[in-house]
Amino acid sequence: MRDAGFYSNTADPRPREKLANGGAEALSDAEIVSLLIGSGHRGRNVHAISEAVSDLLSIGPSPPDLAELTAVAGVGCAIASRLCAAFELGRRVFVPRGTRVRTPEDVFTVVRHLGDRNQEHFVSLTLNGAHELIRWVLVSIGLVNRTVIHPREVFAPALEDRTAAIVVAHNHPSGNVEPSRDDEEVTERLFESGELLGVRLLDHVVFSSHRFSSFLDLGKIVGSA
Repeated sequence: MRDAGFYSNTADPRPREKLANGGAEALSDAEIVSLLIGSGHRGRNVHAISEAVSDLLSIGPSPPDLAELTAVAGVGCAIASRLCAAFELGRRVFVPRGTRVRTPEDVFTVVRHLGDRNQEHFVSLTLNGAHELIRWVLVSIGLVNRTVIHPREVFAPALEDRTAAIVVAHNHPSGNVEPSRDDEEVTERLFESGELLGVRLLDHVVFSSHRFSSFLDLGKIVGSA
């Protein structure tokens, strides 16, 4: 007798059970995709659609776009949009460990998704000796135009990660990315603290959704490598 589940047009409950019991890391790519899709469409079951989409993911290095997804039989615009949004959210928020951070542009890529926030978000990127990203940490959320920063909050994650260096960044809700005098004072204090702790502050990036400025590029971090 054939397994009716294989021909079912509804989502398989087993990925949900695996997720509940073992966490998302216990799921295959196809099972994760099936949870995002929910059910089959256009006479094609969810398993076949999920396998086809996961095959696209294996091609890399970038996730498939809307046109590529809608070319998969059974994937309409609504499902493709949902998948694209999930891929983009993952890219923005969960930057892969080991990403090289060599330039202000690299920093901006990591933090850009915070550029449209209505309050200042101050983040720290911890880096290993090869300047590979260990993680980014939200240090503080401020008021409309100012955030309060103390070196202990900035360097606590760095010491926990046994990091070699850090880069800090914060958004300006106004859209003006020119560093303020407060920004300069905070950077000077963090640089001095990092020298004492043996954790070099490499740069401070001020950003909005579409642009940024770098203390290193502006020559405002003295002695940074």
